[in-house]
Amino acid sequence: MGLALVTFLSVFFLVISAGALLFYREAMMKRLATVISPEAEKLDRLTRVRAAGASMGALIEPLERMLPRGAAETSVVQARLIRAGYRKDFHLKGFYASKLLVPLALAAFVTITGIYEWGAFFVYVVAIGLGYLAPDFWLGNRISKRQLNIRLALPEALDFMVICIEAGLSLDQAALRSSDELALGQPELSDELGLVNLEQRAGRPRAEAWRNMAERTDVDAVRALTALIVQVDQFGSSIAKALRVHSDTLRTQRRQVAEEQAAKTAVKLVFPLVLFIFPAIFVVVLGPSMIVLLESFEKYLLN
Repeated sequence: MGLALVTFLSVFFLVISAGALLFYREAMMKRLATVISPEAEKLDRLTRVRAAGASMGALIEPLERMLPRGAAETSVVQARLIRAGYRKDFHLKGFYASKLLVPLALAAFVTITGIYEWGAFFVYVVAIGLGYLAPDFWLGNRISKRQLNIRLALPEALDFMVICIEAGLSLDQAALRSSDELALGQPELSDELGLVNLEQRAGRPRAEAWRNMAERTDVDAVRALTALIVQVDQFGSSIAKALRVHSDTLRTQRRQVAEEQAAKTAVKLVFPLVLFIFPAIFVVVLGPSMIVLLESFEKYLLN
């Protein structure tokens, strides 16, 4: 009995293994290919992403063509998109398509919910206007957040570059290594440093590559860093000392900005105090007295 049970279980597991091997052979081959050559998996994933982007671009291209725009306006919008971290043509088309789709979505929302009953012309004009301006507000918010992240991450990146330079690497190699190390913690600054390295590999001078980074980010700290690197190249001074001093300066500036914002807090609290807290205090303090006075006047008038 025991031998028969062992034989049955062995045959059962063999059949299950053979079925799994037959049905999941393709998945297993893909996993083996990924282990053997990770670059093939990256290329396959990149191909799928590009195909998805191309299909989405084909869907939104008729929509973004409906809005009239000039070359100057397009260049300004594209510069803002690049500043927010969106550099592909698909992002520009999607932005103009959203300026058409969002007003239509808000108009449909107003129609479905019945808000237009309050005043159809006024409500629809407000909904369409807000929908048209909403992508611009969203893009401005994205630009501000990205600039803030770059500004906060720059001192740590400079410290890492100083360590790499003092270890024997050049400035370009230190920037590339910093880009790799900051990819998870600070992806915005890592992306910009990677672009600087790519531009230098393409043949652009170092000063021009860093100036392009300053134009892309539009951050004062990056502009100061670019001017510092250009001066160091011209005068031949120590780049490690210059970067360390600049990093300390950025931290001092960040501390001063925090102290300035803390000092402004007392002034900003005046308006909530006057508008919300003081009226409540007046009601609590003077309310009983006013009630007593009103009752006294009523008794006097009745008498």
